[in-house]
Amino acid sequence: MTPVITVLIADDHPIFCTGLRQVMEADVGVRVVAEARNGDEALATIESVRPDVSVLDIDMPGRDGLEVARALRDRRSTTRVIFLTLHKDAVFLNAALDAGAYGYVLKDSAATEIIDAIRAVHAGQRYLSPVLAGLLINRADRAAALAKELPALGALTPAEMKVLKLLAEIKTTKEIADALCISPRTVEHHRTSIAAKLELRGTALTRFAVKHQSALKNA
Repeated sequence: MTPVITVLIADDHPIFCTGLRQVMEADVGVRVVAEARNGDEALATIESVRPDVSVLDIDMPGRDGLEVARALRDRRSTTRVIFLTLHKDAVFLNAALDAGAYGYVLKDSAATEIIDAIRAVHAGQRYLSPVLAGLLINRADRAAALAKELPALGALTPAEMKVLKLLAEIKTTKEIADALCISPRTVEHHRTSIAAKLELRGTALTRFAVKHQSALKNA
């Protein structure tokens, strides 16, 4: 028998949550195990209940959905995140993917897409509302353009690329060390090596990483 997929819903609109829960629980393979009305409650509940999938609104009181997703990613949570949102622009989509989301579903199509999204994400696949596919293509194009513009990125080791991506999130040396389970001295060694390979000096390395954060995520 196929295991039931456990889900948490986090949205500050109770009526919307009720409707969404009804859609989900009409499928015998999905069970809503908890709800939250703000980001702080969502994060605490996810860590306590450990659902397979969390469906988060981006705009919530307290921590927003993006902050919750980043916290889950940094804590290596096994819960996979789907954002359910009204935002249809590339800025929010890129931020969601950069935060570690597996899915991005528009609220106006939630009734018809959310079950497919939950099943795909639970299986380790990505799910994006079809109407936003063009934005994902643009994201991939930017990554390819960056690699062409700066071929030296290809000279970075996998460890150096991980450090560069975390620098793009404006993380400190200690935060990078903790995230990668290495020493601060090793982080500094990687930074020095990255800067030399990309011919970037001083704060130019961090500025470069932040500027190209979305493209680096796909590099």
